[in-house]
Amino acid sequence: MYLIDRRILTHFDFVLLGLIIPFMLLSYYLISDVNPILAKKQLLYYFIGLGAFLATFLLPIREYKWLIPAIYWFMIALLLSVDLFGVSRLGAKRWLEIPFTHLTIQPSEIFKPAFILMLAFLIQNNPPPKEGYGWRDFAKISFYILLPFFLIAKEPDLGTALVLLIIGYGVLFVVGVNWKIWATLALLIAFLVPLSYKYLLHDYQKKRIQDFLSEKPSYHVQQSIIAIGSGGLWGKPKEDATQTRLKFLPIATSDFIFAYYIERFGFIGALLLVGLYALLILHLFGIYFKLKGDYFTQVVAVGIALLIFTYMSVNIAMTIGLAPVVGVPLPLFSHGGSSFVNFMILFGLLEHLLAFRYRFLYNSSHIHGL
Repeated sequence: MYLIDRRILTHFDFVLLGLIIPFMLLSYYLISDVNPILAKKQLLYYFIGLGAFLATFLLPIREYKWLIPAIYWFMIALLLSVDLFGVSRLGAKRWLEIPFTHLTIQPSEIFKPAFILMLAFLIQNNPPPKEGYGWRDFAKISFYILLPFFLIAKEPDLGTALVLLIIGYGVLFVVGVNWKIWATLALLIAFLVPLSYKYLLHDYQKKRIQDFLSEKPSYHVQQSIIAIGSGGLWGKPKEDATQTRLKFLPIATSDFIFAYYIERFGFIGALLLVGLYALLILHLFGIYFKLKGDYFTQVVAVGIALLIFTYMSVNIAMTIGLAPVVGVPLPLFSHGGSSFVNFMILFGLLEHLLAFRYRFLYNSSHIHGL
């Protein structure tokens, strides 16, 4: 057993864990500054996330990869059921109520791990040729990307739908698709974007874009920019962070936590935080390039990297007025449970794929013979 444990620890990615922990510590520190009650809830989310990490780390994913399509289609069924039995909040029907309880789940959030695993399953079973995927294979994988995109966009939750779209086609771009396909799609998108704006977007989504394009940003963004500017080079102590302390900055612990972070730690702090995200993303891409031939693990690693990059980019751009305001959290940083637990599930899956990637760790008869 000692030999088995040692081999598992040898391939366990401690660097990945070391890059995640600073986000948790900084996030808890900021949230406790603003609201100690929310900080206690955040601790609970950390414990749940840790439990999810350990559970998924111990799951024998490689032995039961054949179950991934069933999980994917079960999640699609949940997305379809939202339209029939969903709970509406603020004009959007995105939640399902758990029977006999007052609790709800958001299928679009918990769908992300299943989505990344399905991409890994498809690409592992049909690796790209040297010149990249052709139209037939591209169309087949696109079906599994576009189906949840349209179901989630219909809720409406265009932000989450676009995140899935970026991850799906981002993975295909990294793995390899014939350049002629990308050129054709670029022309098609240029033609369809104006039509989509006119006929597909809801009024509130158009208003967000109009607010973004107007000379004067919305109130939320104005206060966010003021908080960022007031942080200066090195930031301010808690008592002097008036934008947050006097509640001028809205949603300071979740959507606009980046603005509060800069108010407290300044431009230098912002550079360090973005640098930490860059290290995490580059580390995940490093795993992709290191494990040539293991397409399943490669796709999971690059899928997580693209998810973090997309969330981070959109959230930061939103807080500084360079993107419309959407409900996209700062990954591993914003207050909340669903996003954090999702990421911990994905990290647990990746750590499992790395630590148990050699056949002898799955061969029970071989293990007993050691």
